[in-house]
Amino acid sequence: MTAPAARVTINDVAARAGVSKSAVSMAFNNRPGVSRATRERIFDIARELGWTPHQSARSLSNRRTGIVGLAICRPARMLGLEPFYMEFISGIEDVLAERSCSLLLRLVRDLDEEAALYEEWWRGRTIGGAILVDFHRDDPRIAPLRALGMPAVAVGHPSLTGGFPSVWTDDASAAADAVRYLAALGHRRIARVGGPAGLGHSGIRAAAFEATMAELGLSDCRQVATGFVGEEGARATRSLLLSRDRPTAIVYDNDIMAVAGAAVASEMGLVVPDDVSLLAWDDSQLCRLTHPPLSAMSHDVHQFGEAVARALFEVIQGTYDGNHQVPTPALAPRGSTGPPRRA
Repeated sequence: MTAPAARVTINDVAARAGVSKSAVSMAFNNRPGVSRATRERIFDIARELGWTPHQSARSLSNRRTGIVGLAICRPARMLGLEPFYMEFISGIEDVLAERSCSLLLRLVRDLDEEAALYEEWWRGRTIGGAILVDFHRDDPRIAPLRALGMPAVAVGHPSLTGGFPSVWTDDASAAADAVRYLAALGHRRIARVGGPAGLGHSGIRAAAFEATMAELGLSDCRQVATGFVGEEGARATRSLLLSRDRPTAIVYDNDIMAVAGAAVASEMGLVVPDDVSLLAWDDSQLCRLTHPPLSAMSHDVHQFGEAVARALFEVIQGTYDGNHQVPTPALAPRGSTGPPRRA
């Protein structure tokens, strides 16, 4: 019979790092006396050995629970233009203000930097919990963040979030509703301009779009992956509208790309919705200010942010009772969709 492996202790971490046990303790408790380089080496070795301090020694009551962390892997310029995140963050802030708490927001370049940042915040007792967004299929952040034991709420379908408490919208049903609505108007060539292919919710929408097209017997199913920015939405729209048997309807994964698509259609001399119907995701003021106003899959993004923040406080307080699904985005028909008149 194989003997059980010996449990890793703080002494093992100290020995491997070549420091004293007290130095390991100071590093994990963010106390002075340990250089940044030494602290990072200790963290790396502890992670390699699978060692973490006892939870009782580093309880939540000792942390700055009045600060919630949110890291977003987006360029600053893009974030400033995207109505979704502005509304989402304002919803979070409303709940934090009720509790006299603050949001610590950081933009990062990639998922590895994001995971490292959360570890730094958590080990340094900077935050009491985190909101995790933009999950990918087989997301590389899940394992290191779960190992931290950090209270967190994931914004995404539970199939993507690796066991973290989740708050999400039913993107699959909404994507299917969009296709059925356009098909009911008489459209048979429907295209989709989506987000990045690896992004989890983009993948869910893409699969539902394709499945619903097939279910309705619509074989001309074209989807283009983009980076969510207006320039890419415009480029994808131009390519679709210049193609043979151009689509008579296009669904966009966000409002910015839909507005850019409407501009391209106008430049090409096409009339919306006579020549092409346009349908946006995320119903913002942008959708109402275009001419004609854009139809959209609409949901209350501010309320979504509130629900996420409340769920995080439930996790921190130990009262969370399961994943939360917020209302599915609902169709808001406006002037940009109608029966195809000129195929």
